[in-house]
Amino acid sequence: MPAELHGWWLANVTALTPLLFATVRETLGELLGDAKYLGAQPGIIAALHTWSQTLVLHPHVHCLVTGGGLTADGQWRAVHNGFLLPVRVVMALVRGKLLAAIRQGLAHGRLTLPAGKSSQQLENLLNKLGRTKWHVHIRERYPHGHGVLTYLARYLRGGPLAHQRLVSCEPGAVTFRYRVNGEAAGSQRSGLMTVPIAEFLRRYLVHVPAPGTKVVRCSGLYAPTKGADWARCRGQLGQGTVVQPPVLDGQTACQDRGDEHPERCPVCGRLLVCLGVILPARIPPPGDGLAEVAA
Repeated sequence: MPAELHGWWLANVTALTPLLFATVRETLGELLGDAKYLGAQPGIIAALHTWSQTLVLHPHVHCLVTGGGLTADGQWRAVHNGFLLPVRVVMALVRGKLLAAIRQGLAHGRLTLPAGKSSQQLENLLNKLGRTKWHVHIRERYPHGHGVLTYLARYLRGGPLAHQRLVSCEPGAVTFRYRVNGEAAGSQRSGLMTVPIAEFLRRYLVHVPAPGTKVVRCSGLYAPTKGADWARCRGQLGQGTVVQPPVLDGQTACQDRGDEHPERCPVCGRLLVCLGVILPARIPPPGDGLAEVAA
């Protein structure tokens, strides 16, 4: 998402998040479904990131796309020569779909204008962005799909700032490492950034998703309703049936670790035992119960 729309993102984050996901899903599905490029339905895992290396706002979506898809007649078709899609075509379609979705959302009252902005200012901005080049990046095919998936999972689990990047937290300031892209293609170096603690907290908290927000979404062959199609593709590729591991509760999972049990008392060394589960309390809405308290 272009930097010019970051203010609109902050004012409408809960509404723009699904719009951004839908734009990416529809773009990849439409292009890869076209016989000119693939003519098949791929599997897509999309993950929302809103941060850059320096924690400034940078809403964007990472996608893992299968190297092929299922055709209308139920046959697996691989991507030609490892080439997924042309960047310029993807960029133009993403740009057009997202701008159209923003216009439609504003017209139907699903989006609100930031303070001090008018609808005409937004229209002028959208017209300008429709003529600029957006940043879309398509990587080459990875031979190790499982490794890429694991990397994405760790990246999501680490959040905006992994603990390993923190250098110091002195009174009034926080210092952390960030990756600097070098001038040569693919070259990178590490830098240090120190910001006041108030600015650090502001940058970090802007990336906390609203409750209930889905930051990872699956579509195409990976959609929950496409289990049969997914199994058909695996069969044609010579892959076995996926066996779902049993769901373990925390106590059982810890017991399976034996001597490395993480719930061992640091004082006496005995294992902690779960005696009960405390359910989360319902937060009353504003004004609920005030009369009773006052009485």
